[in-house]
Order: sequence, then C-alpha cells, then structure tokens
Amino acid sequence: MTEAAARRAPGTPCWVSLMVHGMAATQEFYGALFGWEFRPGPQQLGPYVRALLDGREVAGIGQLPPDRRLPIAWTPYLASDDVDATAETVRHCGGTVGVGPLDAGEAGRMAIGSDPAGAVFGIWQAGEHAGSAVTGVPGAMVWNELVTRETASVAKFYQAVFGYTEEALVSADFDFLTLHLAGRPVASVHGAGHALPRDQGPHWMTYFKVEDVDEAVERVADLGGHVVSPAREGSHGRVATVADPEGAEFSVVASLAT
Repeated sequence: MTEAAARRAPGTPCWVSLMVHGMAATQEFYGALFGWEFRPGPQQLGPYVRALLDGREVAGIGQLPPDRRLPIAWTPYLASDDVDATAETVRHCGGTVGVGPLDAGEAGRMAIGSDPAGAVFGIWQAGEHAGSAVTGVPGAMVWNELVTRETASVAKFYQAVFGYTEEALVSADFDFLTLHLAGRPVASVHGAGHALPRDQGPHWMTYFKVEDVDEAVERVADLGGHVVSPAREGSHGRVATVADPEGAEFSVVASLAT
C-alpha cells in the first residue's frame, strides 16, 4: 500500500477523474466493482463526487452537461506547484489547454490540457485536496500509461512540461518507455503505431489494482460493462482492459507494484 504524500512532486500522477452522463449508474457500477463509496466534491464544473475506499479518497466522478458529447474517459491529473505556469508551458510546447486554469473551491486549482498528439490529461495544483489518499491497493489507481502512436516526439513534450527523465525499453519491435521523477518511475508511454484504435486516438490509460483479474473481468460484464482486451499475463502481472457501461476504458491488474 502506498499512502499519498501531503503534496506530490510536479509531474506525479496524483488524481484520476471521470466525466459521465449518468452519475448515479456510474457510481453504482464502480461501487459494486471496487467497493467505492461516494461523497460530494467541488461543483465548479457541475455535479461531482469523490470516490472513497475505506474512507480514503481515490478518484472523482463528475456529471457532463446533457449537450456535451465528449469522449467518456478516465483522465489522470499530474501535479503542479503552479497550474497557470504549467498551462502556459503546455501551450508553448505545442499542447492545448481546453479547460481552466480555474479554482476548484478550496480543494485546489486545475486545468485540463492535451498533448500535441491529442491525449487529454489534467493538471492539479493542490490546495486542501492533495489528490488520491492511497494508491496501489485493490480498488485504487496503481499506474497510468499514455497510449500514443510513437513515443519519441510526445515524450519530449512531457519532459519539457514536467521535467521527466525517460528509460526506454530497447526492442526492435516494441516502442515503450518509462517516465521517471527523481529516479522513480511514475508513468509509461506505449507507442502503439498502427494498432492505435482509430476511433480513440492517443489517450491515457488508468490501471486499477484488483486481487483477481479474471474475477474482476467477470464482474465488469455482469455489471453492464464489457471486455476490451481479455485477461493476459503481462510484464507486471495479469492484466485486462475493460470498459464501464458508458464506454470509459480502464485496465485492471493484479500485481503491479508502485
């Protein structure tokens, strides 16, 4: 188990949030899947709840306006000491800022941007809310991976904005690297090339830890979600990619360590 630090180093994935059309049904799905309970969070962008695991905050779920037909996707938030300065750097380095920067009450200050390839991510400057209170336990976020066409150019963007160093996997047929802060791996980038889904494009994938991947996959289907990529043995343990009833994709993994 990893207890969250009071304030994360800039660039550290510190929170994950999902905007949906049916909040009640979405809460029911994730509550049954991960054992989450919910309480109200900041309402600056509309109705929003924070998911709790054993009383500790692990994720957020918000309500999309009825007229907004945006992709339904989990969005990781990367820590910043100055969200306004980070947002300006995002623009300077070829990315875009679609929301904010704006205050989320006393919780902190946020923005939502996208990298030059189009993958969406959040930026979070902590106030009273530092982010996920716990990671790396069943039902909580354990990892985030950027799935994009190729790693080289987009990694330069994230290095320039957040100061990551990278460690590439040397392979002739696998384009993959890990992003590090202070010598510690915090996220990864997978260059999927032509295997990148045309209808999805570059995107961040959130991994949630579970005790049993196969059981979790069955439960997803029973709860109205579907399997995107069946359970398989990966480099970090057994893993599967699934989607909730509104189509938000995420991965479940059994043994990935933080």
